[in-house]
Amino acid sequence: MKTAGMIIEYNPMHSGHAYLLEETRRRLGEDAAVVCAMSGDFVQRGGFAILRRQARARAAVESGADLVLELPLPWAVSSAEGFAQGGVSVLHATGLVDYLAFGSECGCGGTLDNLAAALLSGDFPPALKAALSKGVSFPAAREAAVAGLLSPAEAAVLRGPNDNLAVEYRKALLRMNSPIRTLAVRREGAPHDGEAPSGGRPSASHIRSLLRSGEREKALSLMTGPMAAAYLAEEAAGRAPVVMETCQRGILARLRSMEEAEFALLDGGREGLHRRLYRVSREAASLEAVLQEAKTKRFTHARLRRMVLRAYLGLTDTPGEVPYLRVLAANARGRELLARMRTTASLPVVTKPADVRRLGGSAQELFRLEARAADLYALAYPDLRAAAGGSLWRESPVMIQAAGR
Repeated sequence: MKTAGMIIEYNPMHSGHAYLLEETRRRLGEDAAVVCAMSGDFVQRGGFAILRRQARARAAVESGADLVLELPLPWAVSSAEGFAQGGVSVLHATGLVDYLAFGSECGCGGTLDNLAAALLSGDFPPALKAALSKGVSFPAAREAAVAGLLSPAEAAVLRGPNDNLAVEYRKALLRMNSPIRTLAVRREGAPHDGEAPSGGRPSASHIRSLLRSGEREKALSLMTGPMAAAYLAEEAAGRAPVVMETCQRGILARLRSMEEAEFALLDGGREGLHRRLYRVSREAASLEAVLQEAKTKRFTHARLRRMVLRAYLGLTDTPGEVPYLRVLAANARGRELLARMRTTASLPVVTKPADVRRLGGSAQELFRLEARAADLYALAYPDLRAAAGGSLWRESPVMIQAAGR
């Protein structure tokens, strides 16, 4: 039996995500197991997940995944490089994963491998520095640097959001000397940030925009069945939809109470962005205004959102290594995988909060950070009566009896 790993957000899960699961099993065999590393309550582009982690993990297992492990918060809200490093670390540490499967705009594993090798080469840093000196954004500078090392056509592949992540996955695997192989599945349907379905498949951002604009029924029709059911259950409980703007005043209060030195910790004080964000936060009266006024050609919107979110959560750095594997959901096959991980996993496996108390200081520190962030996330629930604190200390994994497919 082969085991595939996936790094996911499912924010929310839709038919394109289901297609990746189906196509992975078509290529590896119908009996292939799927282990996912999933972001918790906050996502990579600096936002609140539309549904809390437990609901999304349940939907993932009911839609075909076997085991869902958490991608810890510091990596989940990091740059593409940090996000990939965290996800790959989780999957590698299981000792079970044979293939890392992912969506790809180009669908060409060889091109992605070439790009990863170029980014890790000794020639890349000086080329990047030269490109950045021209005042362009980091993504544009990186593409220009790689174009000089490979070709403009290959470098242009980095513009695809999924291909960009795929290259970072490959880099992480190379750095770790991991035996996990990659499986690129050509992405079909709407682009990552597409505003409408294409070829019958939507983007998650389009579904979220429908929910924000009140087109609930249309949004539900574009989710997988289990995800739509999870959404309805969370909505009935007063916990959905979750949007960052609900906590806008709290976030603005946090920004205005911070000193410039605290902002510097968010970007290492390297490029002056923290000074700009510090000044803007004293004047802007909305999150959108903060982001718009701080944005320049060089600094991307997503990077600014991550900085604002990390400020709100009190997250100033990313630990050197993932300290544990936390189980979010599993089916019968997933429980078999967990049993095997007792001998294969290179990190402790956490299935209940009490497990953390037996681990070292770094693990306990991370779990306390996750618990505090979960409490802040809950403040964005539509019904504050559902937002009692301390939820993470009471949670157990979602265990599904059926096989999930």
